[in-house]
Amino acid sequence: MAMDAFYPGPVTQPSTYTQHHRPYFTPYDVVRLSEKQRGKLSTSQEEKARQQACGFAESVGAKIGFPRKTIATAQNLYHRFHLFFPRKDFGYQDVTLAALYVSSKMHDTLKKPREILMASYAVRFPEQAAKSKSIVGEIDMDPAVLEQDRQRLLAVERLIVELICFNFTSRMPFPYVIKVGRELKASKKLTKLAWRLTIDSQRTLVALQYPPHVVSIACLYLAALLSTFEQSETRTSPECRSDHEIAAILGDYGPWENKFKRKLMILKVKFGTHFLAISHALLDLLISQTQNPSANTTPNTPSSPSPHGSRAALQVSAPVSYTLDQLMRLKIAMRENEHRPRSRTPVLGDAYHDFPDGADAIGRNEGTVRFLFGPHGGA
Repeated sequence: MAMDAFYPGPVTQPSTYTQHHRPYFTPYDVVRLSEKQRGKLSTSQEEKARQQACGFAESVGAKIGFPRKTIATAQNLYHRFHLFFPRKDFGYQDVTLAALYVSSKMHDTLKKPREILMASYAVRFPEQAAKSKSIVGEIDMDPAVLEQDRQRLLAVERLIVELICFNFTSRMPFPYVIKVGRELKASKKLTKLAWRLTIDSQRTLVALQYPPHVVSIACLYLAALLSTFEQSETRTSPECRSDHEIAAILGDYGPWENKFKRKLMILKVKFGTHFLAISHALLDLLISQTQNPSANTTPNTPSSPSPHGSRAALQVSAPVSYTLDQLMRLKIAMRENEHRPRSRTPVLGDAYHDFPDGADAIGRNEGTVRFLFGPHGGA
């Protein structure tokens, strides 16, 4: 009896969890979380899987007629999902389609799961879609297979909405490309190239690490570098700055940092050299596309796909034609001239297994989870 009085009993897990929505992670957090969920895949294999999923989202989104913001948000949700869930446990097609479904809710472009699945079948099985007698090209699928795929889509959808804490707000960098381009007096050609680079940025992890206004400025900076590297200065019109001038302005500290932060009224994030990391990530993507021209890249138009998309809408091409040597020389030149990056506080703890608060409770039916729209300590 005396021993029973001191026996603490079985250790129980807390029945209540609190999960805060975290819109952004530091590069350090992204690397650690990605390593944890990568499994036995190498870094190159993980990147290949990531680009495959983004290309699939691009094709299905264009097929069904989703606007650019819906496709871009779905790609971002896919990246976020695999920061917390192992790649080996989920097929990329299931996660991508669930991300498209959640994204369609976020942007009021809602489609039923069956519509998204039928569009995906047309992309996955083009031969059968070509033989289809349906006007919209629907494939005759076994109802049992369709229902099984629908249930998987809904199961992954639940995990995604829990992962974002039911916060259905989304901010895209595309409007800021136009606004900042006008403020800088950039030419229409440069702004168009920056827009296409912004589309490509959603294929990388930068959207999980930086606010959209920083991404937009990084794309304008890289567009200016691509347009001016190893080329003589030219001026398009008296009303516009030359690409060389814009590259020089954005390539160094200056009053433009506080100016854009004040004018756009965004989060309290210092620009500094953070957007240089974005430029390098996009440049790495362009280099990989140059090495593998058959990979899906930027759409051949910077505008949103038409609701009545055709097969031509699925064609893709690189934003500009550069050789591998040119891109590598540009990357070296950027490294030689860049400043020391400013520090950021990691979201994760010191232990390798740490998750952000409450994130390890996602998808469990244990206890109660409080989902909060803002990060910990936010107003």
